[in-house]
Amino acid sequence: MSAKMLISALIFLVLCECMMLEAQLQVGFYENSCSMAEFIVRQEVTNAFFRNKGVAAGLVRMHFHDCFVRGCDGSVLIDSTPTNSAEKDSPANNPSLRGFEVIDSAKARLESVCQGVVSCADIVAFAARDSVAITGGFGYEVPAGRRDGRISLASETRSLPPPTLNVDQLTQNFKNMGLTQEEMVTLSGAHTIGRSHCLAFRNRLYSFNSTTSQDPSLDPSYAAQLKQQCPEVSTDASLVVPMNPVSPAITDESYYTDILANRGLFTSDQTLLTNPTTAIQVIQNARYPFLWKSKFASAMVKMGQIGVLTGTAGEIRANCRVINS
Repeated sequence: MSAKMLISALIFLVLCECMMLEAQLQVGFYENSCSMAEFIVRQEVTNAFFRNKGVAAGLVRMHFHDCFVRGCDGSVLIDSTPTNSAEKDSPANNPSLRGFEVIDSAKARLESVCQGVVSCADIVAFAARDSVAITGGFGYEVPAGRRDGRISLASETRSLPPPTLNVDQLTQNFKNMGLTQEEMVTLSGAHTIGRSHCLAFRNRLYSFNSTTSQDPSLDPSYAAQLKQQCPEVSTDASLVVPMNPVSPAITDESYYTDILANRGLFTSDQTLLTNPTTAIQVIQNARYPFLWKSKFASAMVKMGQIGVLTGTAGEIRANCRVINS
């Protein structure tokens, strides 16, 4: 075989492998095996949203926190046992992660009509998509076929980006997951909905560094408002504030306009202005919300394919909180 033929053969094999990887998940995966799957999940998300609008942000965040630890395998749903501290009980997830009851309800209904068919990992992906749509973002098709992991370790949540990272650290964190810097900026826009515990950002108000108590990049009037909501003397760990005070339950461009006004809540939000490239993206996303919503939908699809288990790997959990015996 000539060198040219060998190179052609190698290229063909690489292309085939890429196509196989892309084909592992597919839109309409449950069309024949459980045709009501996505409808049932959407119903449960909708019902939960009308009871508590904040649950949508929780479900989007749950998908993110699932995918960034061991891939999108539903491992974030597993309960701790006497011998194992699971992901959901790490400081990165407890007490801030919420929406588990929505996944439980959807799973119970699905097991009653399609026993052992729909994975918990896919339910989380569907629920995140439905949460984006119900809060005003763009709906998108979710390639499905994920299977559930059997391992959940609190110690592995160190791969989740804390709110203290700077733009270079964030870029590297997302790169480790196969996501670009632009996708990092795009996905950070999920902070347009939801809330944060005061503990996640109180250092910006009271103990920024050895010489400055308040982060100088934080708008002073906003900082004063946050100090009223999160008093320095308070020991109440349950205190929360909206990520985006103007429209905390609407997926819109307000996250980016807040950053431009120096009102990004986390260091990891406001840091996007410190890099020329990411700053331009913040400006564009604020100026062209339609474009950002489109990019956000695409980035969510890509994120949802990180480290997935397919085929015979993993399992289909009967109860999302417990590994099958």
